Amino acid sequence: MPKVAAVALMLALTGLAGTAQVANPLPAKSNQVVDYRISVALDTQKKRLTGTERLTWRNPSDDTVPDLWFHLYLNAFRDRQSTFFVESGGQLRGDVMNPEKGGSIEVTSLKLANGADLTNAMTFEQPDDGNANDRTVMRVKLPAPVPPRGQVTLDIAFTAQLPEVFARTGYYRDYFLVGQWFPKIAVYEPAGRRGRQTGGWNCHQFHANSEFYADFGHFLVDITVPKSFVVGATGRRVGEQPVGAGQVTYTYEQEDVHDFAWTADPNFIPVTATFSAEKDVTAAEYEAVAGPLGRSLSEVKLSDVAITVLMQPGHMPQAERHIAAAKTTLKYFGLWYGRYPYQTLTVVDPAPGAGGSGGMEYPTFITAGTTWMANFPPLSSVLVPEIVTIHEAGHQWWYGLIANNEFEEAWLDEGINTYANGRVLAREHGIRTFGSLFGIALNDVTLARFLSPRTPGSARIRQFAWTYGNDRDYGAASYMRPQLVLNTLEGLLGEQTMARVMRTYAERWRFGHPSSDDFYAVASEISGRDLSGFFKQTVEGTGILDYELASLEEKPGAGDTVDAVVTVRRHGNIILPVELVVKFAGEPPVQLQWSGAETEHAFTVRGKGEVVSAHLDPQNRLALDVDRINNAKRVVPDHRVNLKWTSRWLFWLQNLYAFLVA
Repeated sequence: MPKVAAVALMLALTGLAGTAQVANPLPAKSNQVVDYRISVALDTQKKRLTGTERLTWRNPSDDTVPDLWFHLYLNAFRDRQSTFFVESGGQLRGDVMNPEKGGSIEVTSLKLANGADLTNAMTFEQPDDGNANDRTVMRVKLPAPVPPRGQVTLDIAFTAQLPEVFARTGYYRDYFLVGQWFPKIAVYEPAGRRGRQTGGWNCHQFHANSEFYADFGHFLVDITVPKSFVVGATGRRVGEQPVGAGQVTYTYEQEDVHDFAWTADPNFIPVTATFSAEKDVTAAEYEAVAGPLGRSLSEVKLSDVAITVLMQPGHMPQAERHIAAAKTTLKYFGLWYGRYPYQTLTVVDPAPGAGGSGGMEYPTFITAGTTWMANFPPLSSVLVPEIVTIHEAGHQWWYGLIANNEFEEAWLDEGINTYANGRVLAREHGIRTFGSLFGIALNDVTLARFLSPRTPGSARIRQFAWTYGNDRDYGAASYMRPQLVLNTLEGLLGEQTMARVMRTYAERWRFGHPSSDDFYAVASEISGRDLSGFFKQTVEGTGILDYELASLEEKPGAGDTVDAVVTVRRHGNIILPVELVVKFAGEPPVQLQWSGAETEHAFTVRGKGEVVSAHLDPQNRLALDVDRINNAKRVVPDHRVNLKWTSRWLFWLQNLYAFLVA
């Protein structure tokens, strides 16, 4: 960034905070583009689904649309030639796919509601890489186009072979987690949405490092399973009907969501609770949030939610921890980012051996993650159940209600959610946001800094998910580094202004499909500052932030004074304003501001007492700084600092949490 631009950014960031904005009322309903009526039967022996789907798609644009595009996600696991397998080598988050027990989906019939058969009009497309062997995207050319604001209804029959649990879906023995399992229509983006110049389908293949993107709508789903199985699913259970010999059909319904997932296992032990808007949130807590956010009490009022946790028998001692974590999320995310609008939240505890289905979010339905070892010390003091449940439940906002395109801008849900999780954990547990192990505090920001790039030229945060070189780069750019970016923005804007930024973004884009540019615009508007330079460096760029307090010298001053000569250096190419504090014995600290634009700068600070220390960013506002050890110096070294950092590295070298956040 040119020096002039950096100085302008510094002036913007250190100016007066923007005035409070009028709240954007939370919409009661989404624009329901899709309507799904699905009936599915599970063959628990063959691990196979047989289903029918009546899909109504409403054209949200002023375009005439000649075709429909679908995701067939389970075909990512059909063989070694799929794009997912080629990119991943058949592994995800350390979990290895068994090609002999893969998955697939086949559309056996596709007709218009009037009976016109379109089965032969289906083609497989590969819009991202041209891999002719990939069958995760299907296109159907229509005999007559869908007119502007018109609609079309299809009747679809399909069969699906579930994989042995891998990449968020599948079976393990009698446990089933059924995600991304039905033919799902893609998103038609009208001109203007997310920066599009012209309308068109947004339909990416299933890649190794990508998740999902879909439109809001209504789901009514019948699930037929053996009656010995306990079932949980997206939405409310609205029906239960015995069918055939030893079978039962459960019906679930949910509006204003963009996906549907379900689970079945005869070993589940359901644990239920209610999040109460009156009992679980005090009047003082409502007032403490409403005032700083500039919202009325009615605008921050929450709703009751029925919570169901489907626990594995061996994990039952942790059931209340899952319940408490779910309530904590509904409380703080609701207060800060707008109430949870659904009546239910289901938390699934995956079966032992089925960890590949853990740590995943679907609307009103999440999978958690834990181990039997967390029942006992010392691991019982590590917040594994809380961390995973809060993270996945938090996605009900950033993935669920604010439905960004996870293929193209993963940071808008994963990164924002990781930042928000940190705020919740800090509120509940202080500095020990991840708990403790052998007396050492485990902290999420320290982990994020440890796992983030430390040299310039790394992958950008705003980047298509499948274009990262590996899953580690994807994880750092989508989860960890965005958390540090948002913590840094909070440090520069102040906690209250940042809270208003996040609240307004959540209000304005509820049931929407925002882009990074939309987030930037809200942040600049609410803060009253042009933050384009900040985001250009931190989200769009590949630089790092690294300031060093290079030297501290004491020299005689005029008369009975002494001078502290402080030399500061910038090693990274991200330029942000930073505070410098110099301490003299027996005197108040002297505070200065450095623009950070120069490669090196020397400050001379005069005092009367002996020079004690100098510290860059003493309040830790610049979380992006990759090396905080070089930020401070004392005239007389303090060996306690070495002890503190030795303790931290002893923990991080264990690398216990490298794959916890999902």
